[in-house]
Amino acid sequence: QVQLVESGGGLVQAGGSLKLSCVAPGFDLDGNVVGWFHQAPGKTRAGVSFISSADGSTVYATAVKGRFTISRDHAKTTEYLEMNNLQPEDTGVYYCVSTLEMHEDSYYGEAWTYWGQGTQVTVSS
Repeated sequence: QVQLVESGGGLVQAGGSLKLSCVAPGFDLDGNVVGWFHQAPGKTRAGVSFISSADGSTVYATAVKGRFTISRDHAKTTEYLEMNNLQPEDTGVYYCVSTLEMHEDSYYGEAWTYWGQGTQVTVSS
């Protein structure tokens, strides 16, 4: 059973930064598409950002473009979400996701094979 484990969440003031990490102990993420979802309080999960394993191309939701950066380490064992200029609306649980293959058109859907348990991000105004 593949587990995705997120870390790096916390409490930050508006305008601050956090960097989330996601690892899959015992599992090689190399070759997988990976990404992040955000669930704000009282709302459904929404896709935030994704990175392709094939060419490293990235996709961002409009709300986070220019503020968030998704990346993966050279060994492709860890993925990151660097979040800058955080705003109160960024508050919520952030989930790491991964799957072997997925067309970019499906990134914002729920058809991901693996989901992490989530890490809480709270942005105070």
